[in-house]
Amino acid sequence: MMKEGDFVFELTLQGVKKYMEATLVLRNISFEVYAGDKVGIVGANGSGKSTVLKLIAGILKMHYYPGYPQTSSPGYDEGLIHRPSGATIAYLEQMPSFPEGLKVIDVLNMAFEDVHKIEKQMRDLEEQMQTLTDAVLEKALMKYSELVQLYEGKGGYEIQEKLGKVCTGLKFSDAFLNQDFDLLSGGEKTTVMLGKLLVHDPDILLLDEPTNHLDMDALEWLEGYLKSYKGIVLIVSHDRYFLDQVVTKIVEIEDMESITYKGNYSSFVSQKEENMRIQFEHFREQQKKITSMETTVKDLRDWAMRADNTKFFKRAASIQKKLAKMERIDKPVFERRNMRLNVKQAERSGNETIKAAGLSKSYGDKVLLKNADLMIRYGERVGLIGGNGSGKTTFLNMLLGEVKPDEGVVEAGANVIAAYLPQIITFNNEQHTVLECFRENISIPEGKAREYLAKFMFYKNTVFKKVNQLSGGERIRLKLGMLLFQDVNLLILDEPTNHLDIDSIETLEEALEEFTGTIFFISHDRYFINKISHRIVALEDFAFRSYLGNYDEYKREKAKQIPAPSIVKEKKRAGTVKQAETAENILTRVERLEKELVHFESLMGYEQDYEKLCGLHERKMKITAELDEAMEEWLKE
Repeated sequence: MMKEGDFVFELTLQGVKKYMEATLVLRNISFEVYAGDKVGIVGANGSGKSTVLKLIAGILKMHYYPGYPQTSSPGYDEGLIHRPSGATIAYLEQMPSFPEGLKVIDVLNMAFEDVHKIEKQMRDLEEQMQTLTDAVLEKALMKYSELVQLYEGKGGYEIQEKLGKVCTGLKFSDAFLNQDFDLLSGGEKTTVMLGKLLVHDPDILLLDEPTNHLDMDALEWLEGYLKSYKGIVLIVSHDRYFLDQVVTKIVEIEDMESITYKGNYSSFVSQKEENMRIQFEHFREQQKKITSMETTVKDLRDWAMRADNTKFFKRAASIQKKLAKMERIDKPVFERRNMRLNVKQAERSGNETIKAAGLSKSYGDKVLLKNADLMIRYGERVGLIGGNGSGKTTFLNMLLGEVKPDEGVVEAGANVIAAYLPQIITFNNEQHTVLECFRENISIPEGKAREYLAKFMFYKNTVFKKVNQLSGGERIRLKLGMLLFQDVNLLILDEPTNHLDIDSIETLEEALEEFTGTIFFISHDRYFINKISHRIVALEDFAFRSYLGNYDEYKREKAKQIPAPSIVKEKKRAGTVKQAETAENILTRVERLEKELVHFESLMGYEQDYEKLCGLHERKMKITAELDEAMEEWLKE
C-alpha cells in the first residue's frame, strides 16, 4: 500500500459524462478523494452509484469521441478519471466466478498471488545459488536482495497475520475455510469476496453494499477495520448507521450529477436540508426580481406604444436581454417521487400478541433454542437480533406455523391479524404482471388497483411488467403493497430494508411510525432499529433476552456487562501496558518472525559486501529481539 503521507495519492473525477449504449446515465460527476478518505456514495436506486465505482475500477470503460478532449460529439463519454500512478485498486465483485474445486481458503489466498510468485522466484534463486560462484553469484545475490525487499514491501511476512485478522473479524471458522466455494450461498460468497479484498489491502478499496449478509458483530468489526484503513475507501451503501460510523465525506448522486458534503451521513442530511432552505430563499428572491423586471418590460412597452417613444422600447429591450441572460436558480425539490404508504389497521388484538413458552429447537447437533420464553404485548415495536444462523428466521417460521418446535409452544394471541414480509420475496405466479399479481385474490377495479399501486411507485406501464423481471427493491415494494392493502394489527418483518434505497427506507419508517398495532421484526439495519424499536430482543445462549429501548441503548447496556480488558505486564519499559494478545495471535507473530529470520540468515550467508552485511546483521538482530519478546509472551499464555 502507498504511504498515507504521499500527496500524489489522489483520486479525481472531473466532469464525467457516461452513456450506456444510447442512454445517458451520468451527466456531471466531479469529486476528489485523498489517502485516508472514507467516502460514502449515496442516491436513489438506479441513480448511477455502482456505475461510478465500476468506472473507477476500470470494469466499465470510457468511450471518448476520437480526438477528445479537443473534439467531442453527442452520445460519446466525456470527462476525466485520474487514478494515482501505481496505486492498487480492488472492487467488491457481486457475482464472482472461479475455477471449480476451490476451497474458501484458496480464494482468500488469491489475494497474495503476486507475493506467492515472488516467493517462488526466491526459492528458485536459493537453489541456483548453491552452485553459483564469483560474479554470477554476486549478480544472483543482488537479484535475491531485490526480491526480498519486494517480498517484504508487499507484506510477504505478514500473510498469516493478515489472514488471521480478517478471518477472525468475519468469523470464518476452519470448517468454513475448507468448504467448497461453489457450494456457498450467494451471501456467503459475497462475504468471502469482501474478506479477499480486505486481505489484499489495496490502496483504493471500492465496496458496493459491503454490509449485506453480515451479522452485527461482523458489521462492527468491519467498521473498526475501515476506520483505521490507510488508503482510500469508497462505499456504496444504504446502511445509514454504517455510513455514520465510517465515512468522512458523502458524494450524493442526484439527477445524474454529484454534490460533495463533508462529514458522515447524518451530517450530510442536515447540510442538505440547510442548502435546500438557502436555495429556496434565493429562488424566491430571484422570482420576485424576475416578476418585477417582467412587469417593468410590459409597462415600458405599453408606454412606448402610447407615447410613440422609441426610448421606452430600447429600455424594455435592454431589460428583456438581461432577463434572457440571467442564470435561473432551480426551485429545490423537497420531496422526490417516492412510496406514499397509508397503513390500514384492523381492530386491536388481545394484549398478549406473541407468546412463546418453554421453546426448544435443534437441527442435529446445532441447538438454536433451549427452554426459551418470550412475550410481546399489543402496540410494542420489537426488534429481534442475533448472529447469522442463531435461529431468528427459524423462530419466525415457528410463529407462522411453517416449522414445528421440538418442545414448547409459540402462538399469536386473540384477534391477531398478521401480515408477514419474508426475507426472500416470492409470488404465486412469476409470469403474472404486477397488476395481475396484486389483484389475484382481491376484488378491486383495475383503475383503483393502478391508483393504489402508484403509491408504491408502479406508474403507468410499469404495472404491466412481469413479476419475474422485477428488481429486489421492486419485489419488496409490490409485496408491501399487497400486505398493507389488508386490515392488519400485527406486522412481522424479516429484513424489510434489504434492497430498498434510503428514500424508500425512510418512507417505510414514516409509515410504520403511524401504525398503532404491534410490529415484530428482524433487521441488521441499526439505523432502522433505532427509529422503530421500543425494545430489543437478543438471541443469546439459546434463549431470548430483552433490552428496553433502541439499538444504541442496547449497546450501552451490553457495554456495562463487558468486564475490563485483561492487561499483561510488559518488561519494565517506561511503565507502559498493553492489552493481552491471544495465544493464537502471538503464535502467528512468532511464525512470521521465524520465517523472516530464516530469510535474512540465508542472505547473510551469500552477501560479500561489508556495508550490506552490516545492514543485514542489524536487521537480523532487530528481528531476533522481536522474536524473543514474542516467544516470552507466548510462553506466558
